[in-house]
Amino acid sequence: MKRPSVFEAAGGAEAFLALATAHHLRCLADPMLEHPFSHPGHPDHIARLAAYWGEVLGGPPAYSAVGGSEPAMLHIHARNDAPAEMGARFTACFVAAMDDAGLPDDPELRACLRAYMEWAEGQVMAYAPKAAVVPGDATIPRWSWDCLQA
Repeated sequence: MKRPSVFEAAGGAEAFLALATAHHLRCLADPMLEHPFSHPGHPDHIARLAAYWGEVLGGPPAYSAVGGSEPAMLHIHARNDAPAEMGARFTACFVAAMDDAGLPDDPELRACLRAYMEWAEGQVMAYAPKAAVVPGDATIPRWSWDCLQA
């Protein structure tokens, strides 16, 4: 039997929307993350975030289908001189939001999602310095049960 994608195991698009919503609320409640999250930019930020995470984790190309791209996502977070602690707090909010969103209590799924977010946090934080240059040819990563896919 074929193993479901991480996206499917988490509960699909509905689960990722719940996760993005819960994550956003947790970030708004965090003293360090509140400011950037109180100014999300795009009016559909939460839905776009859910679509991005879903696409990365084996779901349909819902983010890229509406013109989303990896360079665009990185530009949103780039050159803001974010302190290193911000990334760890973002990940902590993500991990806690899994419970808030009612994701399955499957240790392997949760470990996979956490590993993805820790990796993604490092990628995004690498572009935080004011002099960072976002590559124009960056592609949306693909993450599975075996971590980052080539």
